[in-house]
Amino acid sequence: MSLNKRVKLSIMLEDVLAVLKRVDAVCFDVDSTVIREEGIDELAKFCGKGTEVANLTSQAMSGTMTFQDSLQLRLNIIQPSLAQVKDFIRTSPPTLTPGIKNLVDLLHSRNIPVYLISGGFRAIIAPIADQLKIPQDHIYANRLKFYFNGEYAGFDANQPTSKSGGKGVVINHLKEKYAYKNLILIGDGATDLEASPPADAFIGYGGNIIRPAVKAKAKWFVTDFNEITDVIVNRHTI
Repeated sequence: MSLNKRVKLSIMLEDVLAVLKRVDAVCFDVDSTVIREEGIDELAKFCGKGTEVANLTSQAMSGTMTFQDSLQLRLNIIQPSLAQVKDFIRTSPPTLTPGIKNLVDLLHSRNIPVYLISGGFRAIIAPIADQLKIPQDHIYANRLKFYFNGEYAGFDANQPTSKSGGKGVVINHLKEKYAYKNLILIGDGATDLEASPPADAFIGYGGNIIRPAVKAKAKWFVTDFNEITDVIVNRHTI
């Protein structure tokens, strides 16, 4: 690596660390970040449609398809019933990513609010928030719709997270409502990367899966949440 490139990378990292040391709110993506799985892929497997859906998820997270198109296509394939969603939540609990609970606990101990912003589904994310002691009103995610007989009826297209750029809409809302000046977003996908700005800094996370485009463009890319925890605890420069 050339000297100029090393200097540029160092400056980019310092930009993120400067925000992290003054952080007043942290927003996390959920799938492949807070948890090890992609929730919609796991639901698809549970409903017998795993292979068809996994490819579309990869395209959406890599930025080669608009998120709303990917979400619509995937749900049209899965068509989950209310009973299937309830059974999935009961029998297939997601796995928290190592280090996430310590990081969230640390943020809470410093009175730094934590939010979950996801293109996944609120019904699946709610128990995850409970595990991490994140208030339910700090979840911004999609909502599935069902007919009276429990059959799949679509999703709520009014939720900002159902569209490309939706995470940025949520972050703008939070900054306007609470006057956050140093808000950090942490996530693995293209929908996270594109939300900074308005997020004051973005940390790419690759501990579960590495998205090459995110790794290439993130000013700071980590594969272990302890790297972030250490900075907050020690307030030092890497």
